[in-house]
Amino acid sequence: MTDPATDPVTREALDAALPHVLAAPKDAARIERICFRPAYNQRRFPDSLRLTPERGVLSPEGETERWLAAPWMTLADGSPDPRIQVSILPRRVMDLVWRDREGTPHPGDTFIADLDMSEANLPEGTLLQAGSAVLRVSSVFNDGCVKWKVRYGQAAKDWIVAPGHPALRLRGVLCEIVTEGEIRNGDPLRKL
Repeated sequence: MTDPATDPVTREALDAALPHVLAAPKDAARIERICFRPAYNQRRFPDSLRLTPERGVLSPEGETERWLAAPWMTLADGSPDPRIQVSILPRRVMDLVWRDREGTPHPGDTFIADLDMSEANLPEGTLLQAGSAVLRVSSVFNDGCVKWKVRYGQAAKDWIVAPGHPALRLRGVLCEIVTEGEIRNGDPLRKL
């Protein structure tokens, strides 16, 4: 017997939910579920984070996130690629795939927002006001890493990269921090 709360979401359920996902607001979302990742497979959920162009995401205590020390993408000189400093996951996608919230880790995105993150709505270079910080939507496609597949199922991974879906950015957007500032749960996220 299947348990809808813990079994991975099916492709049929994902496809059926696509119109709901695509109906997310085009602007003026709220920052939700702020997450700080000090190291691999570690998550903390503070009420606020500091975002800086030079050091990336900082905890309220000033601790740096793993982007600075162990980025998954680097520039030619080996330094962390700023285009992956912040990740934002659409809330409607999170609600679809993260079914076992007790036994499966949080996706690890910097924050969640109920926002249409498609290329049509947030083209590369779009500036976003996030709390008092400014972010720039990057060209890097978030295809859902191996951990996404392990945690949320093969269907959740395949759905992100299915024909026609990459432009929808169902796994969310990656951003560079342009202007230093603070984000808090409940702060506005809006296009500039």
